[in-house]
Amino acid sequence: MAMPDSNDAVPTHPAATGKKSSGGAPLANIVAPFTKTAGYYARSWGAYLDGGSGELPVARPTLSLATHALRDEIVLVGLRMRRPLSDAAVYDKINAEVVKAVDFYGKHGWLARPEGFFAAPPAPTEVSIRTFGKGNRKHERMSFDSGYTPYAREPGRQRWLSYPGNRREYALMLRHSEPRPWLVCIHGTEMGRVNLDLTLFRAWHLHEAFGLNVILPVLPMHGPRARGLPKGAVFPGEDVMDDVHATAQAVWDVRRVLAWIRSQQPGARIGVNGISLGGYIAALVASLDEDLTCAILGVPPANLVSILGRHAGLSVDDPRHRTLELAAPIGDMISPLSLQPKVAPEGRFIYAGVADRIVHPREQVLGLWEHWGRPDIGWYRGGHTGFFQARPVQQFVDAALVQSGLADRG
Repeated sequence: MAMPDSNDAVPTHPAATGKKSSGGAPLANIVAPFTKTAGYYARSWGAYLDGGSGELPVARPTLSLATHALRDEIVLVGLRMRRPLSDAAVYDKINAEVVKAVDFYGKHGWLARPEGFFAAPPAPTEVSIRTFGKGNRKHERMSFDSGYTPYAREPGRQRWLSYPGNRREYALMLRHSEPRPWLVCIHGTEMGRVNLDLTLFRAWHLHEAFGLNVILPVLPMHGPRARGLPKGAVFPGEDVMDDVHATAQAVWDVRRVLAWIRSQQPGARIGVNGISLGGYIAALVASLDEDLTCAILGVPPANLVSILGRHAGLSVDDPRHRTLELAAPIGDMISPLSLQPKVAPEGRFIYAGVADRIVHPREQVLGLWEHWGRPDIGWYRGGHTGFFQARPVQQFVDAALVQSGLADRG
């Protein structure tokens, strides 16, 4: 599912022309990141010399900034190869489900009032917790039955229930022996793995320097929850209803984690901290949960349908653009732009990269920033994948924890 950047030339996908796929067009995959980065660099110089306009900062184009953009473009090639577009016949089935879903959600009133779609879950009761590691670097691994199921007669329900890995939720924990505030860190696409998540969230730093209990839940179809998935099943991916159910279950599971924390430590201060896809989920959770101290959204998309459309690589005359048109109401329904944030204004924070080629800052981030009442926003000179190396991002997150009152100064 995809709509290209209007400034980027995107080749026609073989399925749109009836030609057989060449197995990923290796030469095009090698060349495209460089040509797109060159186009971005040229446009950046134009915007810089023009002085820019609006709320998006205009950074002086440098080779370093171009390198960040190139790295994002290479990541996009990898994601497209892992998520190859299906042929038009598959999209006919996707479209049929989407049409039924729009009707289903409309009859329930959820297209107009999306908060009704996200049911509030109970706290988990049978929770397994095991300890790993040695000395001061011990961590715990929690798991419990998710309990999420799509609504009766909701399109895509049976397929979703056939994915065995999603039935159980997993989370990594760094806990202190005495009650402390909690930070729920929600990972991005292709994450959900212990060492990667601990590193990208700087979890030990948050745990030790700020004295926080840190918990890192695994999203559906990621990490251990990806076991048993059929080939091509990913989140986010081209199957609209899988994306809907994954989003709904991700929100459900994170809210169950919040309910478990409150059952263990009544009155605890809790914040959410999300990266990329996790920033999107964190924004939804912060628009549904009544008692969060802070929400930190890192490089967050605001609408899954539109961002997937932007990156799937379809030409403008590809018939699968019909999928985007049909799914637009669903994309809006599961977007944080259709909900009102419940976390207090002083607890809202967003950071984003000025050279982000994956979550476009103007198309995705600025809309969410406006909707959230223009909270503190940290712009860093880098691309989507550069956040983990950006010292300004680390400083921004640390300051947000203190400013919101979740943590004492580290």
